This record gives sequence, C-alpha cells and structure tokens, in this order.
Amino acid sequence: MRHVLKLKPKFFECIKKGSKIIELRLLDEKRQKIKLGDEIEFLKEPELKENVITKVSGLLIYPSFEDILSDYPISYFSDDNTTKEDLLESLNTFYSKEQQEKFGVVGIRIKLT
Repeated sequence: MRHVLKLKPKFFECIKKGSKIIELRLLDEKRQKIKLGDEIEFLKEPELKENVITKVSGLLIYPSFEDILSDYPISYFSDDNTTKEDLLESLNTFYSKEQQEKFGVVGIRIKLT
C-alpha cells in the first residue's frame, strides 16, 4: 500500500538525501493504517510538486514525542542544526499534548527506494 504525506521543505530535503530515517507523526487513525513494507510518498510543501518515495522498515510506538526523542539521536529525525528541544517544540505545534495522550505517536523508520 502507498501512503501520501506532506512535509516541510527542511525535512523533505533530509529524507531526499537519506539522512532522515525516522518520520514522526501522531498515531491517529490515518497513521494506524501504515504497515511494514508499505510505501510512503512524501510531497514537499507548499507546492506539492516534488516527491520522494520511501519504504517503511519499522514502526516505533511511543506515548509522546518527548519519549521517542530521548531514545534516538536527533540526526535520525532532522539535520544537525536542529536541537531536540527545537524539534519537540515544532512537533507540539502540530500535535497537542492532548492528542499525543489520546493516540500516542509513531516513529516511522523509512528507507529510500
């Protein structure tokens, strides 16, 4: 199965060059459909004209973004110029603490195809 997800340019470029190997999302109904071996097509915002295809190689289920960020190096999620605190703040603007408590979060391990 192929899923389509949008990404901010900074994170899109990290996936494109192969340095970002875990994509973080809320484990809501949409992301619960993602399974090992599925493909994810990432579209670069805002134009959504550039894409990159990846394969799901792992699913890491956590109660919150803070928990998963404490278990892995920041380089798995972003570039070296981003701190864990900055990334956490950004994630919390997309997904509230209440949403994280309700659904949990998922780290989607990806590989370029």
